Amino acid sequence: MVNIKICDITLRDGEQAAGVNFFPEDKLRIAEKLALMNVPIIEAGFAIASPSDFKGIELISRKIGVSNGPVICSMARAIRNDIRCAVEALKYAAKPRIQIVFSTSDIHLKHKLNMDRSQAKDIVHEMVSYAKSLIDDVGFIAEDATRTDINFLVEIFNIAVNAGANIVGIPDTVGYSTPDEYGSIVKAVSVSLPDNITISTHCHNDLGLAVANTLSGISAGATQAEVTVNGLGERAGNASLEEVVMALATRKDIYNVDTNIDTRHILNISKLVCELSGINVQKNKAIVGANAFLHESGIHQDGMLKNTQTYQIINPEQVGWHGNQIVIGKHSGKKVLMSGLKKIGIHLADKELEEFFVKFKKVSSKKKSITISDLKDIANNH
Repeated sequence: MVNIKICDITLRDGEQAAGVNFFPEDKLRIAEKLALMNVPIIEAGFAIASPSDFKGIELISRKIGVSNGPVICSMARAIRNDIRCAVEALKYAAKPRIQIVFSTSDIHLKHKLNMDRSQAKDIVHEMVSYAKSLIDDVGFIAEDATRTDINFLVEIFNIAVNAGANIVGIPDTVGYSTPDEYGSIVKAVSVSLPDNITISTHCHNDLGLAVANTLSGISAGATQAEVTVNGLGERAGNASLEEVVMALATRKDIYNVDTNIDTRHILNISKLVCELSGINVQKNKAIVGANAFLHESGIHQDGMLKNTQTYQIINPEQVGWHGNQIVIGKHSGKKVLMSGLKKIGIHLADKELEEFFVKFKKVSSKKKSITISDLKDIANNH
């Protein structure tokens, strides 16, 4: 079974979400949780971006960048000062990595960088070579890869690899790609590079396809996935760590891979990132949303009472949820209602239950939710 390495980029790309600012101590708290989950690679920030970023990377490198800990990364542009700054911030990490980011699409080369493809190739070779002279683990990330001419993308990845990069990243920077298209790009890159080169996904969610594109990339041969907790990130966010990890874990019959992530900590780290970012997840968010494992439909509840697998593909405890998953409301049936009443010490005979059920339906149709107090009031007035 192929091992997919999870590279968490919450502390860099996730922090680029509007209004988010992780202080160095915040970053350390999140990084400690990621390490506890057995996340093998943590991108701790963009060293040259600010003194706070530098301090956060340095702090994480010292505290958890130990020999048996995760790889600690810093992003750097293809600029010597960026690379030197990243190396300095990572000096305490036992397993440091620099991720060099450089735009490769014609639209970025022309309008953002004001250069042609030939100049781009020279810069990539020079800067990757320079980084490799300072640090052994170097990744090259082709910004806007999915809007880059595929032949040029393959060419520039080969230049980066020949200069010393051992990882190449394929960002869908503006969330433009589709699963079939993204998979075909990964495949084209994969067949052009030596087998020992790691290919990484990096997908944004502008069209709601970040997780789907990531999974398609893994199916096509990528062995590293860049993700963020809660899908946090710029604009519509990034591929969600919890969704990618649980999709791979739940559908091993399809993907035949493993991540070695301890999923029991997923809910806790989701809540921590919500707290420190100030951005809560929607209630119906997969895996970590408040409603992710709740059942209110009478048909579903009846199935759940008989066998949870009828309507639940993940054991909630597997990702850190505990407690009752059945919600009593206007859609609930008699069996669920009777089960709920027994839990609060109310036992009704069949005829009494029929009468109670009629009154319950009338009350529940007028309220957004039913509480234990409501059930007790109906019983007392029965």
